[in-house]
Amino acid sequence: MPLTTTRRGPADPHRRSVLTGAAALGAAALLAGCSEHRETDGDKRALAGKRLRARAARDSAALLDRYEATLAAHAGLAGRLAPLRAEVALHARAFGAREKRATASAAPSASASPSSTASPTARTDVPKDEKGALGALADAERRTADARLAALADAPPELARLLASVAAAGAAHVYLLTEGS
Repeated sequence: MPLTTTRRGPADPHRRSVLTGAAALGAAALLAGCSEHRETDGDKRALAGKRLRARAARDSAALLDRYEATLAAHAGLAGRLAPLRAEVALHARAFGAREKRATASAAPSASASPSSTASPTARTDVPKDEKGALGALADAERRTADARLAALADAPPELARLLASVAAAGAAHVYLLTEGS
């Protein structure tokens, strides 16, 4: 009896092709399951990054309020504080803080920034003397820079670079407010 073989047409798949396709489908299914888990982790990291950026924006807005309150209480410091205040405004914008009205220093504290928790106290506790006001402003800059440095470990890379840069600028502001004249 002759050995019979099955005849394939030119369009019929070979056994290896079928097995390779099945293996590829199985691998794709496994990778799809893994990528969903990564997306969830990525979503968590993205959400944490958004929270850090929002907190940095609030901190910058509160610091900007502090500068405005100090300028409103001590107009003689305008030449020294105006460039620093402008930098803090740029930092707030970089973190996504909302822009305030141009005459925010003349506006009452209740309407200036309702979302900022530090705004009311920043407007009421400016020391009476200029040296004390500069010291209080330097302390606020130092606390803000320290908070940004502490947040670096949890920040995504792009935000970490921004936080580090703004913290360094804050440290320079502390120097200019306390030592520089």
